Amino acid sequence: MADIPPNLDWVRAAPDDATGPGPWIELAFGEDDLVYIRETGNPENVVTTTQKKWDAFVLGVQAGEFDHFVEGLEAEDA
Repeated sequence: MADIPPNLDWVRAAPDDATGPGPWIELAFGEDDLVYIRETGNPENVVTTTQKKWDAFVLGVQAGEFDHFVEGLEAEDA
């Protein structure tokens, strides 16, 4: 596992009005075009990817390419 820089600025990916400890996903953008991803409930487990791959993932989410992973969840929450 790569060393995680200690000075990363972690940003919680949660709605502005979200309360409580989560679990939430947190992101940090580091040097050398690296993106770090972790969950608040297990901050020691960090996944690292590149900015280019992260951007491709975000575009895929926006395009609905991953919607099949959450089919039916809205009905369960109602």
